[in-house]
Amino acid sequence: MNRIPKHIAIIMDGNGRWAEKRGENRIKGHIKGVKSVKIVVEEAVKSKIEFLTLFAFSTENWKRPKTEINTLMKLLVSSLKDEFEELNKNNIKLNTIGNIDNLPDNVQKELDYVQNKTSKNNGMVLTLAISYGAKEEITNALKLIIKKVKNNIISIEKVDQSTINTHLYTQNLPDVDLLIRSSGEQRVSNFLLWQIAYAELYFTNIFWPDFNKLDFYQALNFYNERERRFGKTSKQIND
Repeated sequence: MNRIPKHIAIIMDGNGRWAEKRGENRIKGHIKGVKSVKIVVEEAVKSKIEFLTLFAFSTENWKRPKTEINTLMKLLVSSLKDEFEELNKNNIKLNTIGNIDNLPDNVQKELDYVQNKTSKNNGMVLTLAISYGAKEEITNALKLIIKKVKNNIISIEKVDQSTINTHLYTQNLPDVDLLIRSSGEQRVSNFLLWQIAYAELYFTNIFWPDFNKLDFYQALNFYNERERRFGKTSKQIND
């Protein structure tokens, strides 16, 4: 491939429906989905992807049945414990974005522990979007900026796109190059709305628990064949 995306973001959709189609509890789909996460992380490292962001739990997901939420939180903690050594082995730095304060204390504690223990790794940055919503993120950023303007920390004339960038959860991440969504849904579901402004969007009918190495490389091949113009003409890009 001539071009590899620097930053890939994935909406891992279809766990519950995958299980329901098999007459199983939705939790079975989430458990199987963890295996797909491991596959994608491994292949992303092999492909020298610098940043990988996974939509693990949205602000809207708090509306789901309490039993499912509790199980998802337990699964998150157990996955972090199980994969901690692999993260370090592969020189992966763990990062989180979202309203982390809304998470249970034990989840926050485990996230803090793994982030601290991988903070010196300088390989791929793996970001988990947990209790995350893009509208909330942008709203919070605007509130912070308005407060600084009122307190004369910054002038309104100086507020530009870079100002907004530095007040987002993703202030240390580059914009997304490739957004992947599984399960056949073709929407972005309040995920990284600011950061995907020029991202290539790849939708697949594969449910996330069935998403494998081949599916990942098909997405990379899709990206490789795209012409990214950023408002310019093809001639300007090729000259």
